[in-house]
Amino acid sequence: MSVWDDLVGQDPVVAQLRSAVEASAAGDAGGGTGKMAHAWLFTGPPGAGRSTAARAFAAALQCSQTPRGCGHCASCHQVLQGTHADVEVVRPSGLSYGVRETRELVLRASSSPSGGRWQIVLFEDADRATEAAANALLKAIEEPPPRTVWLLCAPSPEDLVMTIRSRCRLVTLRTPPVAAVAEMLVRRDGIDPATAEAAARAAQGHIERARRLATDEQARRRREQVLAVPRRLTSVGPAVAAAEALVKAAEEEAKATTEQLNESETAALRQALGENAKGRMPRGTAGVLKELEDRQKSRATRVKRDALDRALLDLAYYYRDVLVLQLGAGSELVNADIAAELRTAAAESRPEDTIRRLDAIMECRGRLDANVNPQLAVEALTLALRTG
Repeated sequence: MSVWDDLVGQDPVVAQLRSAVEASAAGDAGGGTGKMAHAWLFTGPPGAGRSTAARAFAAALQCSQTPRGCGHCASCHQVLQGTHADVEVVRPSGLSYGVRETRELVLRASSSPSGGRWQIVLFEDADRATEAAANALLKAIEEPPPRTVWLLCAPSPEDLVMTIRSRCRLVTLRTPPVAAVAEMLVRRDGIDPATAEAAARAAQGHIERARRLATDEQARRRREQVLAVPRRLTSVGPAVAAAEALVKAAEEEAKATTEQLNESETAALRQALGENAKGRMPRGTAGVLKELEDRQKSRATRVKRDALDRALLDLAYYYRDVLVLQLGAGSELVNADIAAELRTAAAESRPEDTIRRLDAIMECRGRLDANVNPQLAVEALTLALRTG
């Protein structure tokens, strides 16, 4: 067992990070920090394991055993569980990460390690930082304290401003092979091989998505409903109804994901602020509670958007399969379980129509990313899918 075990299909990345850890350890032995870079940028497609790789790297850097990253010492265990005092994990819960939060983070990162070898900040979804936040982050990366390491995660280098990415050592993850994801589900989660292979193929390398499809019946049902959309686009009315159903399903998923978390967060904050036995709050606390409520609303919007985006990707894979059949490409179908339906759809339309449908899906994703009303954006999509 080691901290690298959960990096699926990323052997070159593991080798790169192991080398950096060994260099940092050699620097420690010589009384310095070696050739250790103080800012790293982990990039790769969604689900490839950017955060997993960054967390494994953080654990290996803090590990006191030989070889570094043993996976069983107290430091490794604490980092992997998120409880290490010198490793701070930042997960932007809303649509963006502001300058005030970034300045507070920079201040905390400037402190010396309390017990570990490094003070490490693991910033997931660093691309959500606003322009002002990115500028504040840049100053910290330009002149970091000698024992501070920044680990930034983003889909691609272009998602961060050039001045930040030019100061980071790049780690590029690839989409894991379907076979590797399926093997991981069998080995780590005890999923039967057939289910694991089907989930990995449907998720197309997105590890967490594959795990969810393999273990969550509701997730599988939602995906089946999305794949049924092309069959429902018989006229304008059903197309609009299909759009409404997609948006409603995303809202319900967001509510289920955030409702319990919101309640626990609010209760904990009210208690910390001094709520009395009658449920009354001290004066001057309304603003703090309102700030939490705003963050929770932003998080719900993000979760809803992410759920819609997953649905759109499932639709894109449907039409990708149709195009594969139309062109006789011979590639493996993502949705092999509905191969007969896909062949019918391929026979009833032209490749040009399928390409236009795929373009419409990508355009809808862009509109959602630009904060267009989800209902209007998805309605425009379903109507475009109907007409081809």
